[in-house]
Amino acid sequence: MTDLDAYWMPFTANRAFKKNPRILSSAKGRYYRDTQGRELLDGFSGLWTTGLGHCHPDIVAAVQKQVATLDYALAFQAGHERVFELANELVKIAPPGMSRVFFTNSGSESVDTALKIALAYHRARGEGTRTRFIGRERGYHGVNFGGTSLGGMPANRKAFSSAMSPGTVHIRHTHSPADMAFSRGQPGWGAHLADDLERQILLHDPANVAALIVEPVSGSGGVLVPPVGYLERLREICTRYGVLLILDEVITAFGRIGHAFGAQRFNIAPDMITVAKGLTNGVVPMGAVLARDEIYQSLMQGPEETIELFHGYTYSGHPLAVAAGLATLSVYQRDNIFAATRAREAFFERSLHSLRGEPNVTDIRNIGLMGAVDIAPRPGAPGARGMDVFLRCWQEGVVIRATGDTVVFSPIFDTTDAEFERIFSTVRKALQSLA
Repeated sequence: MTDLDAYWMPFTANRAFKKNPRILSSAKGRYYRDTQGRELLDGFSGLWTTGLGHCHPDIVAAVQKQVATLDYALAFQAGHERVFELANELVKIAPPGMSRVFFTNSGSESVDTALKIALAYHRARGEGTRTRFIGRERGYHGVNFGGTSLGGMPANRKAFSSAMSPGTVHIRHTHSPADMAFSRGQPGWGAHLADDLERQILLHDPANVAALIVEPVSGSGGVLVPPVGYLERLREICTRYGVLLILDEVITAFGRIGHAFGAQRFNIAPDMITVAKGLTNGVVPMGAVLARDEIYQSLMQGPEETIELFHGYTYSGHPLAVAAGLATLSVYQRDNIFAATRAREAFFERSLHSLRGEPNVTDIRNIGLMGAVDIAPRPGAPGARGMDVFLRCWQEGVVIRATGDTVVFSPIFDTTDAEFERIFSTVRKALQSLA
């Protein structure tokens, strides 16, 4: 086997992994294959990325054709035709009013781009004091400094606390097991938790607050589903005080909860949306920020030859990513994927909640094709039991994800009934074996 020492792996216990590595060699459809020749059923769609399945032939062909035609195009002061085409296709399926698209290379970059756009927008309107951002506890907005500062996951922040943006504050998260345990879909309790946003805005003065960023459903924080009426109330408060609402849809966009965007499922009109992952089905790294036309137009000032926003990336709108994105959007629409995922939601929900009553299960929650199971931590060893469940499932040929003592599911969209049953029966056996 190749020497593993040189590669410093992300979000991985490197020493433990390299003693007992799990190495993938290929993938197709809903399955990986490892270097031992075993097939593994992917119950997490890569990393929330690959809802259409691995190595989708339409996307593979599009990227292969593109790399032989235009491998890279100058991103500044020049462009290529297909990047404009992709922006137009995104606007067609976006919520009304979201008419401008800025391309990035990841969800982390999308978040930091949206924050910069928010600052520039307020400054252009003569409200340059609006520099403070509000995030949410247990939120995840990537790993760049802006997103880490606004994220609310302590483990992601603690080593970098001295560099966190001083202009960020957080509202409380929405998860209260005493009031919403074992909810199916949106909990009926908790809309009032949105009022914490108004408290923070008034504490810091509305004239100083630029934007609120939240995930419609907190994904990496453990699939925290918004209470009925909660997101609507956030929108009302932002509107009342002139605060931009940024929806981080890196996970929820492109069918994960049954619509092109979570904003459409919850009938919310954001000011900006950040996306990545499902934009290219995970095939080529790409992200984007979708913004209302008013935000774009506010910056279109001064001489036409002047750069309006001093921001961008060498690989913004990379031709290979664009080709993957266009092919992916085409499959979503041609195969009516968003409606198909809505049709699969009920069976997924029943299968997931069948784990209720298994050893150490303390909560289950779900929406769309994403769900989570909380497991009681092992005394003195938080996260160990969740990791053990992940490892037992891997050994049995099923890939899930454990974040601490929460086991998370994000299946490929066309996962069959039999495959759902296999995923959850494997998790059940793991829970029972670790009781």
